[in-house]
Amino acid sequence: MSIAIIRTGGKQFSVESGQVLRVPSLSADEGAKVDIEALVVGAGKDAKIGSSTVKATVVGHGRGEKVIVFKKKRRKQYKRKQGHRQGYTEIKIEKI
Repeated sequence: MSIAIIRTGGKQFSVESGQVLRVPSLSADEGAKVDIEALVVGAGKDAKIGSSTVKATVVGHGRGEKVIVFKKKRRKQYKRKQGHRQGYTEIKIEKI
């Protein structure tokens, strides 16, 4: 079983074949095949550093849990409440 480190959405993920993971939103439809840049393929002495790709399939899109941003300054009658939900894309790693 081979592993790889991929980069997508400004973040890096360690993945294996058959794994399903959530990455920052991709502009691809559900069921579409995508190629993702791999930084490292393999582990230990068999690791290959360089440009290669990992093939993945888009499983679905969604939004994460709500994060509340609350600002307050005591004794000044200042309160602000704001919520945020980050979008994500679920992908399944097909081939490394």
